[in-house]
Amino acid sequence: MFSKATANFVHQIDPEGSLIHMSRVNDSHKLVPMALVVKRSRVWFWQRPKYQPTDFTLSDLLLGDEVLRPGVSETDFLTYSGTYGNQFSGSVNAGAGSVNVALEGSGTSHLQTCFGQLKKEELDVKKLLYDSRKRFVDMEHVLVQQIEKRAEVLAVVKERILTTASCSIKQTKKEQCIFQGLLGVLGLLGLLSNSIEVCVKDKGNREADSDVSVEIPSGTVVAYSIMDLEIKKDGRYAVCLRANMTGGFESDSLLFSSNAELDMVDGGVEELPLSALLNGFDEMDLSPLAELPESTRRVFFEKLQETLKDRPGLTSLQFMLEELCNGETLTNENGEPSDGQKESLAAMLDQPGPDRDSGNGHCGASAQLNAAHLLVSAMEELPDETLNLLSTSSREDLKAFDMLICKLKESSKPLPADTVPVLLQDDQRFQLAERLLGSAKVTLRRDGGCLHAETKRDFGVLPLVLCLSLHGLAMLCSGPQ
Repeated sequence: MFSKATANFVHQIDPEGSLIHMSRVNDSHKLVPMALVVKRSRVWFWQRPKYQPTDFTLSDLLLGDEVLRPGVSETDFLTYSGTYGNQFSGSVNAGAGSVNVALEGSGTSHLQTCFGQLKKEELDVKKLLYDSRKRFVDMEHVLVQQIEKRAEVLAVVKERILTTASCSIKQTKKEQCIFQGLLGVLGLLGLLSNSIEVCVKDKGNREADSDVSVEIPSGTVVAYSIMDLEIKKDGRYAVCLRANMTGGFESDSLLFSSNAELDMVDGGVEELPLSALLNGFDEMDLSPLAELPESTRRVFFEKLQETLKDRPGLTSLQFMLEELCNGETLTNENGEPSDGQKESLAAMLDQPGPDRDSGNGHCGASAQLNAAHLLVSAMEELPDETLNLLSTSSREDLKAFDMLICKLKESSKPLPADTVPVLLQDDQRFQLAERLLGSAKVTLRRDGGCLHAETKRDFGVLPLVLCLSLHGLAMLCSGPQ
């Protein structure tokens, strides 16, 4: 709940900036100016890093007895309150012999946040550089040893946004589950919101309301920004002052970069055929999604379309899938037992079957879980406009868009108009395809009897993650081939 509230806050005030939303109240006291944060790479190269606050500051890492005392400026930031809500619904129909099961679920959820007056504390970077100009990192420090072995990056807290008074976060949920037949599984609402276990005969309904309020104390960090550190083998270090600079530890005379993969799509602004930027697409296997039971595919598809309207919810779903793929304990963001969402996802997606190794998946996780995590991770990278268009597209439209992308990526030449999916030969549907691809920086245009799809190299991973998103959603709509 706290993580969703802070994610909404950052998305509203700094959507393309450097602020990182605070995910755990328990870590707030660690994020003082000049504190050290571990920046950890994720599974897929386009994903934003995970950040883990530590119990140390930069001063703790440097050789010498003199303690660095950061210069900090404090200013009023802004007053913030917001209410976010969404509706969800879905249904499952299944049969086994003479037993038929029907389950329908619907509900609403509202998250109300009132952080009140916020203040900003910012590190005096010039003073830090001057005071530490002759200092070296203690390469024997336990934190350095652990981070260097895992090829992670250390960063310094540059600024933080704090509450100035006690404030509240309130979440209200209203849910209804209607069932008919014999059912003894984790309910549909367990996927859509909270877990409900149902075992009934005949027809009935179940309602569940929840009203949770959390008081956040004064001085709680809700967002922060960092600067990476470049650390040489001999202990010399530098602070990465530009936002696009990535730090790391020197290895074999080369500086490790956790985001080196992103450079594959940098370096030019010329227009290119869409196929030129989709290298590696075929190695990312989403086909296990089509092997899920039809009822599971339908429920998961409906869950995804609803979640696309709620970016913090999409991020939360991505983290749940990542933890399931990594075999992590089913706990919530505060280390307590989860509310049932992870269990529902695990029961639904962790299907037995032949192991697959796409080269990018998680060891030990099922092919279906890996594919679901890949799909949600790709969608999380998309702009709001793209997510909104995907959330309102019909199943048939999504399958047609995916067919079009598959044809376009197979060749660098224009696509003959008569090979375009029949559904997209309708002008209204074609305009929808233009809007969808255009939202991800892909230009779709008709020229005579040919169709062109072009993008620019400096648009990065957007075309790739859109194509993955469309392909995964189409898999959920289509089923086994």
